[in-house]
Amino acid sequence: MKRNQRDTKTRILDAAETLFAAKGFHNTSLRDITKDAGVNLAGVNYHFGSKESLFEEVFKRHFLPVNRIRLGRLEEIRDNAARNRSRPAARKVLQAFIAPVVYFRKTEPGAAAFITLVIRTMSEQDDRLREILMGYFRPTFLLCLDILCEALPHIPKSILFWRLQFSIGTMSHTMHMLDQSRMFPEGVVPVYDVESMTDMIVSFVTAGMETQ
Repeated sequence: MKRNQRDTKTRILDAAETLFAAKGFHNTSLRDITKDAGVNLAGVNYHFGSKESLFEEVFKRHFLPVNRIRLGRLEEIRDNAARNRSRPAARKVLQAFIAPVVYFRKTEPGAAAFITLVIRTMSEQDDRLREILMGYFRPTFLLCLDILCEALPHIPKSILFWRLQFSIGTMSHTMHMLDQSRMFPEGVVPVYDVESMTDMIVSFVTAGMETQ
């Protein structure tokens, strides 16, 4: 019974994630989701209670494990710097923030749809939906920003804030582009391995973060 419940819940989450990414929250009905998941409406109500709760669970199941890795790595960088009485390295901070997302995008089934959903939600007019996203995004962002301020104390926090925003934009666009090979001009070869992609993104945003 428990296994069947987990399978049903996963099917609902997978269907909701795909449909929310493709059509948006308001243009996706619970009936759309139940049809795609092959379950009845009672199953959605039992596991999630409402469409908004289901929307939040879609974010929760991916953000929590990624954030756990991010927070652990960022805190380790800060602790090591304090132990050595040195400043954190900006590149290491950005690596800790970006690498888990690249790994998730390259290894997790359904990651492409989730990245699309995140980008779509950022431009939502509905404050409730954006706040759900920000609730999972804000803690790691603020910690990353604080440690960057420790790494680059000569640069005002307001400048680092915007540079971190630009870095997130670079990362998000790159994650969204990975499967869009038809948009690559002739002679441009897609990068498929996690390490190379992470290194290119981190090198690019570190240069921008550290510039005077």
